[in-house]
Amino acid sequence: MRARVVAVSVGGRKGEKKTPVPSVTLVEGHGVKDDAHAGPGHRQVSLLASESIDKMRARGLDVGPGDFAENVTVVGIGLTDLRVGERIRVGEALLEISQIGKECHDRCAIYIQAGDCVMPREGVFARVIRGGTVAPGDPVETEEP
Repeated sequence: MRARVVAVSVGGRKGEKKTPVPSVTLVEGHGVKDDAHAGPGHRQVSLLASESIDKMRARGLDVGPGDFAENVTVVGIGLTDLRVGERIRVGEALLEISQIGKECHDRCAIYIQAGDCVMPREGVFARVIRGGTVAPGDPVETEEP
């Protein structure tokens, strides 16, 4: 199976679930257009594997794309196997991995409900090197150095 985008999501406020949309525009050096987390810095776009969401479903949670506040949900690529500095093509965009996992300062709604959350361990963050449109079904490929 080729790696691909399962869903793309945006949110109007930080710290809340994002809403899946038909497509997003990634802006070079900024992130997802119209998303609360967009801006300069190293965490412009967040990605999470569909397989990570499946782990939480297996624990009995009714969760899906965007529920972990990720912008791009993918399948078929080991996000946590990527290294900081590695580049991936996602749809028309080129991203550079900038962080694997994150520290949660507050317990999110998912953690409170399940006693665990996959985003701190399995979420990946990236900078937008080349912008473009990203939509479900788009390919996800690592770029050769």
